[in-house]
Amino acid sequence: MKRTASAHWSGGIRDGQGTISTETAVLQDVPYGFASRFEDGPGTNPEELIGAAHAGCYSMALSLELGKSGLTPDHIDTTAVVTLEKDGDGFAITAVQLTCKAAVPGADEATFDRIAQATKLGCPVSKVLRATITLDATLEH
Repeated sequence: MKRTASAHWSGGIRDGQGTISTETAVLQDVPYGFASRFEDGPGTNPEELIGAAHAGCYSMALSLELGKSGLTPDHIDTTAVVTLEKDGDGFAITAVQLTCKAAVPGADEATFDRIAQATKLGCPVSKVLRATITLDATLEH
């Protein structure tokens, strides 16, 4: 299975503008630029999109892993905070902080934590990222 996304950029790094699109057209010519990436300007940025992908991937993977233990979540809510920092002459994504809150009938804290932590390592987006990935997982009752 392959999924495709694309980006278009015109101009210099500070005064240029770009758009990001996905083959499904969920994102279609969504603007991004220097201000949306390094300041608080309008538009999206690659780090925000990586965070959305990681949060979505983790939530689905956690549901799968819970299911393998006979547990079905009522809900899983995951947030990913992606850190972009200066690295020498450039920038690097240095960390991803996952925060997950889930309601899982029949799960105890130890079982949930074991599955949540294993899922952090096994989720396909976690595997592709080389940044330090942390996780705060909370079982809601």
